[in-house]
Amino acid sequence: MGKRILIVDDAAFMRMMIKDILTKNGYEIVGEADNGVKAVDEYKRLAPDLVIMDIIMPEMSGIDAVREIRKLNSEARVIMCSAMGQQAMVIESIQAGARDFIVKPFHADRVVEAVKKVLN
Repeated sequence: MGKRILIVDDAAFMRMMIKDILTKNGYEIVGEADNGVKAVDEYKRLAPDLVIMDIIMPEMSGIDAVREIRKLNSEARVIMCSAMGQQAMVIESIQAGARDFIVKPFHADRVVEAVKKVLN
């Protein structure tokens, strides 16, 4: 069975794109969320192997959501993604506990490579 992944992005089409890339590569998408608050709730409920999370979202940013998830599980694996490939956000994401970072628009190969790297 493929690894279980939670996808978090406020844009439905981005969730759909990521889901499409990952399911074609044998991963199981166990849930989706459109903001950081729901991401934390879904993480508690689903205990996925990996979370792919947008940074800029309503209610709670991806960076704050990573911090909350890491409080629940210090071993949580999170990959951040954002259209803004700003150095400060990349650094803040990593400091918050993200294991990798994908810049939008993404290439399917880069997404799969990041997922494999973080899950191994």
